[in-house]
Amino acid sequence: MFKPTRDQVRHLFFDSWTKYRRQEVLTGVEQIALEVILQHPEYHEILDDAESYRDRDYLPEMGDTNPFLHMSMHVAIKEQLSINQPVGIRDRFIRLRQQTGDEHEAAHRIMECLAEMLWQSQRSQTAPDAAVYFDCLDRQSTLKGKRHE
Repeated sequence: MFKPTRDQVRHLFFDSWTKYRRQEVLTGVEQIALEVILQHPEYHEILDDAESYRDRDYLPEMGDTNPFLHMSMHVAIKEQLSINQPVGIRDRFIRLRQQTGDEHEAAHRIMECLAEMLWQSQRSQTAPDAAVYFDCLDRQSTLKGKRHE
């Protein structure tokens, strides 16, 4: 499995944004990163200032949201959906999208479950468990309407 470093991930987002702004050709993964960036205009100012944000730490205990982690999770979900891995993720996404009426909201609900699965995996020092992921997604499907704006 490919495990990019923090610097590599940030480089991807900064470079994708810069290339887009310069109207340069993007690679496949840069195009995916750009799709995510365009869904998050609240991060454009950060991406315009790589010098200030490339090495910044985002501390949840200080109330910080890490924009690079957030966008990376969107990219991971897009990749999962493109190959339907774990098997069944695409059907659950479609169900959430139909329920919420919004693709981005559905992705955020999936993101919550992906984060839960990864947290449990790290806590127990075991491999990520698709059953944990899908249990959470199935619970998400019982929630109605939009929650994020």
